[in-house]
Amino acid sequence: MAKHRYAYFPGCVTLGSAREVQDAMNGIARILDIELVPLNGASCCGAGVMKQANAKLQISLNARTFAMAEAEGLDVLTPCASCQGNMVEDFVSLTDDEQLRDEVNEQLEKICGLRFEGTMRMRHLLQVLVEDIGLDVLADKLLNPIDFPVAGYYGAPMQQEGACGDDDAYDPQYFEQVIEALGGAAVEYDGRTQSVGFPSLLSEEESAMKMTAAVLTEAKSEGAKIMATACPLSHLNLDVYQVEAARVSGQDTDLPVIHLPELVAWALGHDKSRLAQLRTRVLVMGD
Repeated sequence: MAKHRYAYFPGCVTLGSAREVQDAMNGIARILDIELVPLNGASCCGAGVMKQANAKLQISLNARTFAMAEAEGLDVLTPCASCQGNMVEDFVSLTDDEQLRDEVNEQLEKICGLRFEGTMRMRHLLQVLVEDIGLDVLADKLLNPIDFPVAGYYGAPMQQEGACGDDDAYDPQYFEQVIEALGGAAVEYDGRTQSVGFPSLLSEEESAMKMTAAVLTEAKSEGAKIMATACPLSHLNLDVYQVEAARVSGQDTDLPVIHLPELVAWALGHDKSRLAQLRTRVLVMGD
C-alpha cells in the first residue's frame, strides 16, 4: 500500500481539456508514493456557477462526493484551486448548518445510501506537497532543477480561511516554497492571488481579459520567465487567451504558462523530454 492515500478529485478541466494535468499527477503519485483512489461517479463541483441557479443541488452533489471519500476513510485531493475553494465553501456550510446537513443527508441516504459526517478534509495539491509529503522530500527527489524564475499563481478561489491548509490565506507562501525546493527562483508579485475573471470570461470578456493581462504583465515585470498555476480553470485565461488579453489591454502578455503538477512532475524526473521543451521555450522567451 502506498504511504499516502487520497480520494482523488481531478476536476472537470483535468478530465477534459487539460489531460496534461492528469499525466503529471500520475507521475507525481508514482514518484512520491501516493495512491490516487478514484471517486468513481463523482460529479462536477459546480465551480461556483451551479449554485447561481440551484445552490441546494450544488451542495448536495458535493456532499455526495464528501460522503464517498468518508466511506473510504480518506481525505479528498484535488489539483484545482477552483474545486478546492468551491468545495471547502460547501463543506463549511454543511458542517455549520445542522438543518441543511440533515436535509442533504436525508436525500443522500434515499438516493445512494450515503451520509456526510464531516470527517474528511479537502486538500489541494499544494497543501499535500508541503504539509504531508514535505519540502525536504521534494528536494531529496529532485532530478531536474527548475533553474529559472517562476511566478506561482494561486488564483482567488482557494484563498479563503479553511481552504489553504496551514498556509496564510492573505499572504500565502506554499507555492513559493515548492518552487524553491525544486531549484527555482520564486517571483514575488501581488497578482499571484488575484482573479483572472474565470468564468466571467463567458459574459464579461473584456473585463476578464484586462484582469488576465494585469496578472501576466506584472509577473513578467518582476522577472518571471514562466508562470505555473494551481488552477486549471484560471490556466485557460492565462494561457489560451493570452493573445486576446494583449489585444484588449494593449499590454505584453507573452509568457509561458504551465500547471503546478507539470512543474513538480518534470522536476522530479517524469517525462524529461517535456522539461527539455520547456527549458527551450524559456530560453527563446528570454531572448
